[in-house]
Amino acid sequence: MKELIVEMEKYAMEHNVPIIKKDAIAFIMKFIKANNIVNILEIGGAIGYSAILMASSNPEVKVTTIEKEENNYLECLKNVKKCGFEQKVNVVFQDALELNLSEESKYDLIFIDAAKGQNMKFFEKYKYFLAPKGAIITDNIKFHGYVGKSDKIESKNLRQLVKKIEAYIEFLNNNEEYTTKFYDVGDGLSISVRKDEVA
Repeated sequence: MKELIVEMEKYAMEHNVPIIKKDAIAFIMKFIKANNIVNILEIGGAIGYSAILMASSNPEVKVTTIEKEENNYLECLKNVKKCGFEQKVNVVFQDALELNLSEESKYDLIFIDAAKGQNMKFFEKYKYFLAPKGAIITDNIKFHGYVGKSDKIESKNLRQLVKKIEAYIEFLNNNEEYTTKFYDVGDGLSISVRKDEVA
C-alpha cells in the first residue's frame, strides 16, 4: 500500500495531476475515524489517491468517486485494483454535474475536490445525498494562496477562477442551512454540517 501511494505521488507530479496535500488527507482520515464515517462520495477522483487513502482509514469505509477525465479514470481503476480495493472503492466515469444518483443514496461524507469554479454547483446538487449528521468537505479553499487577493491577479482566467472560490466561501459563510468551519491545512479545507444538527 505504501509503495502504491508513493508511486501515485510520483505519477501525479510527472503527469501534472493535482492531488490533495499530505497533511490535508491525513486530517480527513482522522475526521473519518473520529466520526465513524462509512459511506463517502468523492467529487473529482483524479487517479484515486484520496479515495484509496480515505478507504484505507477504516475497514468499513466505502468510497464512490466520480471522475470525468478518461486518462485519470483509467489510472484510478488501475490503482484501486493494485491495492485490492475493488469492493471498497467504486469509480464512476462521468461529469459530476451530469450524474444522476439514485434518490436512496446517502453519504456520511461528501468530499468536493473537482473543478474549483463549480464548487457551488456541486454543493447544491449533492447536499440532498448527505446522510443525517453528515459533512461536506471542500478542498483548495485557499487555492495556492490566491484567495482573498483576486484583485491583484493579472491572468484573467486565474482571476475569474479565484473570484468563484471567493464567492463560494461567501456562499458557505452566509448559508442558512449549513454551518461551515475553515481549516488552515493543506491548501485550505472547509467542513460544512447542517445547522439543525450542530449540538
